[in-house]
Amino acid sequence: MNKFKQILIGLGILGSTASEAQKIFNVLEYGARGDGKTDDAIAIQKAIASCSKEGGGRVVFPAGHRFLSGPIDLQSNIDFHLEAGAVLLASTDEKKYTKSAFRNNPGEGTIWIGGENLENVMLSGQGEINGNGIAFMGEELEDSYVLKPFNILDPRPHVITIIGGKNIRIRDLKIGNSAYWTIHLIGCDDVVISGLTLLNSLKVRNSDGIDLDHSRNVRISDCYIESGDDCICLKNRREYEEFGNCENITVNNCTMTSRSCAIKIGSENMDTIRQVLFNNCIIKNSNRGVGIQNRDEGVVSDVVFSNMIIEGHLFSDVWWGKAEPIYITAYRRAKINHKDANWRFPKGATEGRVGQIKNIYFTNISCSSENGVYVSAESADKIENIVFDNIDILINKTSSIPGGIYDRRPANVDGFVKGSTSGFYFDNAGSIRVRNSHLRWGVNKAPYFNFVVESKKVNSLELYNVTGQAAFSHKPRTKITKQ
Repeated sequence: MNKFKQILIGLGILGSTASEAQKIFNVLEYGARGDGKTDDAIAIQKAIASCSKEGGGRVVFPAGHRFLSGPIDLQSNIDFHLEAGAVLLASTDEKKYTKSAFRNNPGEGTIWIGGENLENVMLSGQGEINGNGIAFMGEELEDSYVLKPFNILDPRPHVITIIGGKNIRIRDLKIGNSAYWTIHLIGCDDVVISGLTLLNSLKVRNSDGIDLDHSRNVRISDCYIESGDDCICLKNRREYEEFGNCENITVNNCTMTSRSCAIKIGSENMDTIRQVLFNNCIIKNSNRGVGIQNRDEGVVSDVVFSNMIIEGHLFSDVWWGKAEPIYITAYRRAKINHKDANWRFPKGATEGRVGQIKNIYFTNISCSSENGVYVSAESADKIENIVFDNIDILINKTSSIPGGIYDRRPANVDGFVKGSTSGFYFDNAGSIRVRNSHLRWGVNKAPYFNFVVESKKVNSLELYNVTGQAAFSHKPRTKITKQ
């Protein structure tokens, strides 16, 4: 029995007998043209329906064809397979995208490839799924694309949206050029994502790579991701609160580049995010490396980041972040003047609240950026037991973008905070430990470069074997105040 047949058996797509032949459903045999001009959605849907009706199998997009398509509805027990050299391309006809990716909230994009309450689904192959995202954008600027105005429904399609899925596998594909989020898994359980090359334009806002929303038991490994917005993001959106916690997540051996935050937890978090491990990852040329950004009542706890390399640079204010390699903030969400306001609050509430961030561990991490580690909250009780162990930080001015600023957007306080750029900057926290860590300054020192550690209003701060010097010789190594 070949390896792929074994995988299909494990997914439930095939029966368990070695003699059973794999069922193939070639979309060309169902009327698809594959000429890159004709909308093949009807033919593709026929192939999916036949595959499902016969108990499952592989829906094949053959090599050497470009399949243009409007929205596609996946079904259970299907391997959605693109052969090497096959391309599936999203139709650019905005009128075809009518289903909101967020139920009764129509202002954040639509669904292209999606499905609800699915089991045993695989998307595989070495072909390409292309969201045709640039076609949905407005004018190209130096740092981004202008977003087109819309009335009620934002027609920009998310590439893959699965709601309430179980036993989901996404492997080996090239996916990208998304107009909005690329892979959005909501309330999914038992997920494996591996071997993806996910390439979005670094100028497209909202072009997240992988978003895990109320999902659990997820393994992500061996992926290369470039996204204008977050590369990998964990969250709990209010539109899908019935699915509960986001938990038991592992991410290994991934390389990421982002103009926003390469790895982010939040900002949408109305439930609990816990038991998460990021290991052996590389973040390069990003605006922010690792971010925990709590803006709602949910709790973030028991998260480990280990064995990572983080490289950051400043980019324009279009993108949230100020080159922080590690960023932890807990603030209530802004009430006005932002799309995140008001409707994100609990039903009937006119303002929100923010939950704790606790038991977060960073170990064996090398950082090179224009800013240092930043931890801040609206009150000290919101941040507890944050541990930094064996953190090496190099701070060097590498861009012409103004620095000496921390970015707290979106929050009910000033978004931008001017302050010192230090190796570790702590502002309002319960307990923080920094051990066996070192700060270095590069050859390009800005006048706002300051201390190894700057701390304000931290109830319990433990520093053990923290080495390095202030940016300038006349300044002390640390500046610690209780008020």
